[in-house]
Amino acid sequence: MRTSQTQTSRRGMMAAGLGLAAAGAAAADMASSTATAAPARRPAQVASGTPGSNFVTTADGTQIFYKDWGPSGAQPIVFHHGWPLSADDWDNQMLFFLGQGYRVIAHDRRGHGRSTQTDTGNDMDTYAADLITLVDHLDLKNAIHVGHSTGGGEAAHYVARAKPGRVAKLVMIGAVPPIMVKTDKNPGGLPLAVFDGFRAGLAANRALNYYEIASGPFYGFNRPGAKAIPAVVDNWWRQGMMGGAKAHYDCIKAFSETDFTDDLKAIDVPVFLMHGEDDQIVPVADAALIGIKLLKKGKLKVYPGLPHGMATTHADIINQDLLAFIRS
Repeated sequence: MRTSQTQTSRRGMMAAGLGLAAAGAAAADMASSTATAAPARRPAQVASGTPGSNFVTTADGTQIFYKDWGPSGAQPIVFHHGWPLSADDWDNQMLFFLGQGYRVIAHDRRGHGRSTQTDTGNDMDTYAADLITLVDHLDLKNAIHVGHSTGGGEAAHYVARAKPGRVAKLVMIGAVPPIMVKTDKNPGGLPLAVFDGFRAGLAANRALNYYEIASGPFYGFNRPGAKAIPAVVDNWWRQGMMGGAKAHYDCIKAFSETDFTDDLKAIDVPVFLMHGEDDQIVPVADAALIGIKLLKKGKLKVYPGLPHGMATTHADIINQDLLAFIRS
């Protein structure tokens, strides 16, 4: 890995976040007044619904949308999307692995996509509880879980709590664990001001904020000589705007401040960390390079020059490496 490039990525992300914080400070102050109250502890969640339906309902009434394609007896692969997207972000991988004979499942996290636009429960503990509800509903066994970015944190949080026999392997792509924000225990993390910048931009003008993220650092389209793909940007924006602003606002805290250290230490299934060297959203030095040291059965691959959204921009490479790990 080229250390100078990683440092440049981190500085670029910090600058972008700090700029958003300065531009949207007033909006952040206004929005924070509605987001400071901690949600009440959720009761244990119970699955409901009928097999084959597109929604499962949790105990608090939240409806979780999911896709479930392929033979019911095939080994399942469960995909966890990033912020602020939806199950649609995995269309390429779903079709690819369906063609390889797997059962493929992807859900919209609460507050995202077609799931209920919740104003509470937008935290990692509840996300993991929602996954337990879905997995129990579908009775998934020996599943491979694949998470990108925030979805990588969600997947790790779930896998560390999963019932015996439910999980075979875990893959995290450009994922947020072990922890993104700078703390005394994580001095190399990103300053809180970076995430305040995300919140300010979302509160001030969510549509513009999402467009700037997708057309810039998420796919590396802001790099010199990079050729943007307008349809990819539009699809990212479409997915983001489908979800709820309050849930997305809260999720920034969930993905940036949740400490997954104990989750990574507890996971005892094989784990594959895949990370782009030029990831401007989740710098590799603060994520996978630390996380690999915490895993009992971890494998790491860093992809030179690839961006945060490499599963979309370089799906041919990512899919083949995923397939090789799953079959190993």
